[in-house]
Amino acid sequence: MTGPLSGLLVADFSRILAGPYATMLLADLGADVVKVESPGGDDTRSWQPPVRDGVSTYYLAVNRNKRSIALDLKDPSDLAAAQELARRADVLLENFRPGGLARFGLDYETVAEGNPRLVYASISGFGSGPGGAELPGYDLIVQAISGLMSLTGDPSGEPYRAGISVFDVMAGLHATIGVLSALNLRHETGRGQHVEVNLLSSALSGLVNQSSAYVAGGVVPLRMGNSHPSLFPYEPLPCADGELIITAGNNGQFRKLVEVLGVPELADDPRFDRNEKRTANRDELRPLLVDRLMTRTKLDWFRDIIAAGVPCGPINTVDGGVAFAEDIGLDPVVTVGDIPTVRNPITFSDSAASYRLPPPSLDEHGAELRKWLSE
Repeated sequence: MTGPLSGLLVADFSRILAGPYATMLLADLGADVVKVESPGGDDTRSWQPPVRDGVSTYYLAVNRNKRSIALDLKDPSDLAAAQELARRADVLLENFRPGGLARFGLDYETVAEGNPRLVYASISGFGSGPGGAELPGYDLIVQAISGLMSLTGDPSGEPYRAGISVFDVMAGLHATIGVLSALNLRHETGRGQHVEVNLLSSALSGLVNQSSAYVAGGVVPLRMGNSHPSLFPYEPLPCADGELIITAGNNGQFRKLVEVLGVPELADDPRFDRNEKRTANRDELRPLLVDRLMTRTKLDWFRDIIAAGVPCGPINTVDGGVAFAEDIGLDPVVTVGDIPTVRNPITFSDSAASYRLPPPSLDEHGAELRKWLSE
C-alpha cells in the first residue's frame, strides 16, 4: 500500500454510488478497502448499458482499488466474518436505511463496544431522525425535493434533473471529509465516532447561492435556463457557427471582454459599468455582445478571449471534455488492470494516489479474506 492513508482498513458496507464513491477516494489514497456485497452483488453491477466486456461501466466508475467479499448476513458464518471485519476496521462506511444493520449487530453502538477506535460513517437519504429514517433516498428524489429540479431547465419548460447523480457525489464527498476529520480527532482522543451524512442536507448545502437566496434573502429562485441570477455575461452566447460560454465575473474581466470584441465603450456605459447593472440590464447588453460575436467563429473568439484573460469555453460532449483535459496535460484517464478509469482529481507534493486493483468481480477476494478473518 502507498499513499497518505496507507495502513487504514476500511470496511465498505455500501452500494450504488455515494458510499462506493467515498470509499474509492479513500482507497485511491492508500486505504485497504474491503467491499462487502450481498450474494447478489452491488446493484450497479446490473445497471447497464453501457458496458465494458459485459461489466456495467457505472459499477466500474466507483469501485477500483477494492477487494470484494460476498457475505449473506443471514448466514451465521458469513455474519461472523462481517462482524470480525468490523472489529478490525479503522473505518466502516454503510448506506443501509437508518437502523438497518442493528439486527445484525453491525450498528455503531454495538460495533464500537468492541472497537472503540472505529470511525463509523452512515449515508442516508434524509437522516436518521423520526421524520426521515423511513424515507428511501435516491438522488433523483432528492433533486426533486431539494429544489434543484426547479432551478434546472428552460424558464418556460419543465423542471429537469441534472445530468449526473450530483447529490450522491456530494454526499460521498461530505462523507469522505467527515471520515478524515474523525480520523484526525482520533489521533488526539484514541476514540472513533459516528459520522452521519444525508443526501438532502448535502443538497441544501450544495445549492449554495440558491439556497442562500431563500434562507438569507427571502427570495425563492427559479430556473433561468443557462443564465445566472447574479452575473452577466455568464452563459452561452451565439457566434457565427455555434455557442461559446463566456463568463465575466468582475468589472476588469468585462472591460477586457468588450475590448476584444471591439466595443470598449460598453465598459464605461452607465448601464453596464458595474456587475449589478449588467445583470439588471442584461436584455439590453446581450444583443450588443451577440452582434459582435456573430461576426466570427466560436473557435476564433475562444482563442482571442482566452488570450485576453477572460474565462470562456466551448460546449463539449463528454468525449470532448476528456480530450480537452488530455490536450492541456491533465492526463485524465488511468488504466487499472485493463480497465480505463478516470484519474483521482487530487495531487500531492509529497505523496500520490495509487491505482492497484481494478474494480473487483463479485467475491473475487472472498477466499483470501475469509481465511484472514478466521485467523
